[in-house]
Amino acid sequence: MGYWGYFVVGRGERPLAELDTLAGAAGGMTLHTSAPGGWQVWEYPDGRGDIGNMNDLARETGAPALFGYVMNSDCVVVEAASPESGAWTTCLARTRMAGYLEGQREGLTLEDYFLDPSDAAERAVFWAEEAGHTVSAEDLAEVLTADPELVAENLLFRLLDRLGVVPL
Repeated sequence: MGYWGYFVVGRGERPLAELDTLAGAAGGMTLHTSAPGGWQVWEYPDGRGDIGNMNDLARETGAPALFGYVMNSDCVVVEAASPESGAWTTCLARTRMAGYLEGQREGLTLEDYFLDPSDAAERAVFWAEEAGHTVSAEDLAEVLTADPELVAENLLFRLLDRLGVVPL
């Protein structure tokens, strides 16, 4: 059985788990890693309960925020928001995600739920700019279209690296 749970990414002077926005999950969150510039990645295993809202997290910190919900290490739902450019949602390991969606609601496709990789890459460029980083849409699209080598969470951390947030 693979990993199920959230990775919460944001920037702040104090621990993200102490913020009002994430109060519902604070007791179950642990710091996964931190990076230069005040970036933090917190882990919320299992994903049960109220994780909070990434739009609220972006507003509370005044910086871009991102949630990555890992589903059995097969695929990742990526929700991102920033104070200026707003929110967007996409996924990693699209083929595997399509398998999870199959049969959920007749007639709805992957594209009904998530931005396609090229649109997501464009939105991610703006997200990164608000974070103070210049990134390549092509490099981001490569991650957004990749199949996971082993576990999908590796794709999430590759995306964070390409966004200039948490180096690999």
